[in-house]
Parts: sequence; C-alpha cells; structure tokens
Amino acid sequence: MKDRIKKIMESQHMSQKVFAQFTGISEGSLSGVFNGRTRPTIQMVESIHSHLPNISVEWMLFGTGPMYTDSLSVASGEQSPGTDAHQEGQQSLLSPSLFEGQSGDAYGGVAATPNRIDKTITKYIDKPERRITEIRIFYDDQTWETFTPKS
Repeated sequence: MKDRIKKIMESQHMSQKVFAQFTGISEGSLSGVFNGRTRPTIQMVESIHSHLPNISVEWMLFGTGPMYTDSLSVASGEQSPGTDAHQEGQQSLLSPSLFEGQSGDAYGGVAATPNRIDKTITKYIDKPERRITEIRIFYDDQTWETFTPKS
C-alpha cells in the first residue's frame, strides 16, 4: 500500500512533507510507513480520501480497479486517470501544480498541524529525564575501566 500512497503523491506533484500537511497525516507517521517501520492505518486512508475524493479507496487498499473514480475526477475537473505516459505528460503541462500544492498546503496544514504538534510535545514531556549511570571503556588488552558520575 505504501507504493500506492507514493503514486498518489507523485500524481499530485507533492513532496512527502507537503502531502502530510495537506492530508493532515503527521510527517512522522508517513515517514514510518515509507521506511517500513509501520503499516498504513485506516485513518490514513480516510484522511487521504477525504482530501482527495477522486482517489479510489478500493485501489488504495487492495490495488484493484482504477486509481481514480471516474465520476468525481471528471465532474470536479481534477486530474483524469492518465493511463499512458503521453496523457500523464500532457496533464502535468496543463495543470499549474505549483499553485495547487500551495493552496492545499495552506488549507490542510493550518487545521491539522497544531493538534499534531501538541500530541508530539505531550509524548516528550511524559518521558522521564534520562541520566548516565556509568560509562565503561573496553581496551584491546581485555581490560576495562568503569566511570560513574558523582552526585
């Protein structure tokens, strides 16, 4: 599924950061999916679909069917599902994706980002402060020294 999310990002001409802000997904969660640390959640799929309703949920989840739903993409005037490289090339020349990305970034990022930052800060505050208890140095002659802080 991460490959399909990457394909959506590429079709919208968005970087990972811009896509995360546009959809309201935290950048760390999206990065974790792309690095293989975590799997995409249903909340991610719902968020992507709510911000890009012309993307087929069935295609996102299972990889079956077309990437775009025909009725929404044609009616709203957004990008059509280019099936060959020629159509995709023409589409990128016709749509000013630079300005579309900025307006989506400003709209999607303002509402969702503050909540995400508060949650992240809360996670760091909940962790107790770590302290060094000892440092050991091992030498190549099979000896070692242990250092402990004074306090």
